[in-house]
Amino acid sequence: MPTPASPLGRPVGAKGEETRQRIIAAAMRCVAEMGYSRATIREIARVAGMTSGSLYHYFPNKAELVKATFLDLAEFAVPRLAAAADRVDGVLNKLMAVFDEGDQLMRDYPFAVAFDRAIHVESPEHLHLAEDSDTIFHALRGVVIGIVEQAEREGVLNKGTDSESAANAVYAVMRGLYEHAATAPLDDYHSTVGALKMLIRGTLFDYKKLD
Repeated sequence: MPTPASPLGRPVGAKGEETRQRIIAAAMRCVAEMGYSRATIREIARVAGMTSGSLYHYFPNKAELVKATFLDLAEFAVPRLAAAADRVDGVLNKLMAVFDEGDQLMRDYPFAVAFDRAIHVESPEHLHLAEDSDTIFHALRGVVIGIVEQAEREGVLNKGTDSESAANAVYAVMRGLYEHAATAPLDDYHSTVGALKMLIRGTLFDYKKLD
């Protein structure tokens, strides 16, 4: 993840970035578990294994730390989904790759969704996150639209299906998975992703028995 410039002159280099990422991870966990208001700099520093004074070398206050955590999450999450789609060929394979990468993101960052929801529930105005959140989901929608447009070009989109409606349907499923991840145990979420992939592939139901 890129490291934005800071007026604080915090430590640079591999060790400085490693410490910054440890602080980011601690902030994500504390806010996810305690909420924005109750997650103090002291508690975040404790979880990160450092003193509050040391943490201030990286972030001037809690608001800036939490905003940086949110933006870091956005800057690596959506590109990972897009890259997963780019690594494979075929519309169906691309959709499966996006779902798989989203599943892996939840495993790599188990506090991410709860963190995101926590800061938006309290919605501190000085964080100005609403516009950034819209940008994130707009980028995710762009990934979906790209896959649907490929399906249309290749003639594999069902005739009579509007491409915008198809993109809306897939995007709605992804937003639903996002909400599910906020409350479901990790194994349940993983199973849901697996069932959804079967649904899209047309293998969830035995259609011969349904006829």
